Amino acid sequence: MISVHNYLAAAALLIAAAFPAHAGEYRLTVSTAAVEVDGRTVEKMTVNGSIPGPVLHFTEGEQATITVTNETSEKTSVHWHGILLPGVMDGSPGFNGFMGIAPGESYTYTFNIRQSGTYWYHSHSGTQDQSVLGAIVIDPAAPPSAVTDRDHVVLLSDITPEDSDQVLRNLKADPGFYNYSKRTLGDFFRDARRDGLGAAWGDRLAWGEMRMDPTDLADVTGYSFLVNGRTPQENETFLYSAGEKVRLRLINGSAMTIFDVRIPGAKMKVVASDGNDVHPVIVDELRIGVAERYDVIVEPAGGEPLAIFAESIDRTGYARATLATAPGMEAAIPAMRPRALLSMADMGMAHGEHGSHGDHGQQESDPHDGHMDHGAGGHGHDGEHMDHGDGHMMDGHDGHHMNHGPGQHQNHDRQQNKGHEGHGDHGSHMHDGVKVSAAPEPEARPVGWASGFPPGAKVLAYEDLRRHHAHADNRAPDRTVELRLTGNMERYVWTLNDRRFHEASPIRVRYGERVRISFVNETMMAHPMHLHGMFFELENGSAAHRPLKDTVIVPPGKSVSVILTAREVGAWPLHCHLLYHMVSGMMTAFIVEPPETADTGLTRDGAVVPLAVSHDGAAARRGGHAGHGGI
Repeated sequence: MISVHNYLAAAALLIAAAFPAHAGEYRLTVSTAAVEVDGRTVEKMTVNGSIPGPVLHFTEGEQATITVTNETSEKTSVHWHGILLPGVMDGSPGFNGFMGIAPGESYTYTFNIRQSGTYWYHSHSGTQDQSVLGAIVIDPAAPPSAVTDRDHVVLLSDITPEDSDQVLRNLKADPGFYNYSKRTLGDFFRDARRDGLGAAWGDRLAWGEMRMDPTDLADVTGYSFLVNGRTPQENETFLYSAGEKVRLRLINGSAMTIFDVRIPGAKMKVVASDGNDVHPVIVDELRIGVAERYDVIVEPAGGEPLAIFAESIDRTGYARATLATAPGMEAAIPAMRPRALLSMADMGMAHGEHGSHGDHGQQESDPHDGHMDHGAGGHGHDGEHMDHGDGHMMDGHDGHHMNHGPGQHQNHDRQQNKGHEGHGDHGSHMHDGVKVSAAPEPEARPVGWASGFPPGAKVLAYEDLRRHHAHADNRAPDRTVELRLTGNMERYVWTLNDRRFHEASPIRVRYGERVRISFVNETMMAHPMHLHGMFFELENGSAAHRPLKDTVIVPPGKSVSVILTAREVGAWPLHCHLLYHMVSGMMTAFIVEPPETADTGLTRDGAVVPLAVSHDGAAARRGGHAGHGGI
């Protein structure tokens, strides 16, 4: 794990609190410790003296009792990501009567385990979830659908030596503060030789008018990337024996980093997404957004060590671990790939024919064989592959989208030869103390958010995911709620429908109502959107077998739609899971009214009586409503 000083205290905490006193019972302590990050000793918040905290193990059907003690000088909280539970136990301050855990106090979370799969926990207070986090593994009550010989948690995370609040201040002062890969004059001349002076100049003017840069794939750099708290140099090792089937529970627990994950020399069989089983899909790579989880099964062919390699999407670094038959073995570390450039399509600038929104039909879309999509070009409503086009052209006034032109699916063989890196060397370099052979700088680097994968590689697409069993509730949605993902980069303000959290009215739905949420991304950043308390049914062309997810990536300039049945009463956060986007305003409350409210139309001053939710950290009223029903 990340190096923690005051070892005796940390060891005592781990012995006393890392293991449950009874089945389903845990004690967690949030405290601060001096930790070593990128060669610097800094103060960070920890769980039971470490980053990450202990893995929590449960079995479906049992009761979980988790007591969290706050030994820091500020309020904290723990949110159980993806877990179905009563609203007051969700761990989101200001929602359902939960106000956080004050310094020196403890809070006991108690809830029944109604599911199985791979989940995680993290703070939902301020910017704390950069280090207050850990994994959750829930065994099914019935035998699992995919039987394996080994089971390993692979928790990916990022950590910065900077104070997390200072990172936010830096972004507010200069949204490009962490963009160290801006295009250079040399890039311009190379583009002019390739595309012509007029085209290159026009491209620069277009980006200049938007005051944005095509290298802005991520807001924050300077992170160290970890696997279970270990740096690439420390090389977390997962053991196996030849001929075994190994389940890897991949969890992206980072604050701001989207990872591209591969295991050179081995295929990955995806068997679960966000804790829910799916029909197996064999892939070479997958892109995993912040807060997403994928269970994959690997069957190493021989006894050679294999690298689990997770590159950040902006190619500023990587996390790595090794699958090995003995401790101390190391696999070769693959060369990092060039950083992609965003395109005008990613910016929602359509210059072609006008497409349509679709008609919510049942036409199935074909999975995109061999390349990454994650919604590029849109997802169909109720089974139709819906194309919202190259995106949504900004009209320059109120930020509303206008032009729904044709979508763009990246051809990776062709896209590998567009754009240019313009940075880097051709030899080797050191990263986190590990010598890495750099790939020769290509003449051109890939263009487009979904590009950058090798020709012919099978990369998991959302269209590949298909639930094992058909949904019991397959009613057509009663209504559609459109959420435009918006923001102001100059001020570093991130919004939904142009409103920050404290400015917006909550989304209110009736208990049992069938609702479609259409996420329309009008920004240049990908946003992993997460709803507490319920699962989305992702509209990806699989009709009644829509996969269940609690977090979906909405690529830049694209749209993704989901359906849910509102059976969990409470006020639930709905937000972007990029930490600094959420705390800068990209969040709203999704309120499921109690059945009696929905049935009687109970009102107060002409409005539905609100559940306990607060935009400023103070609950509207104490108390919360327990969840009802299941998925």
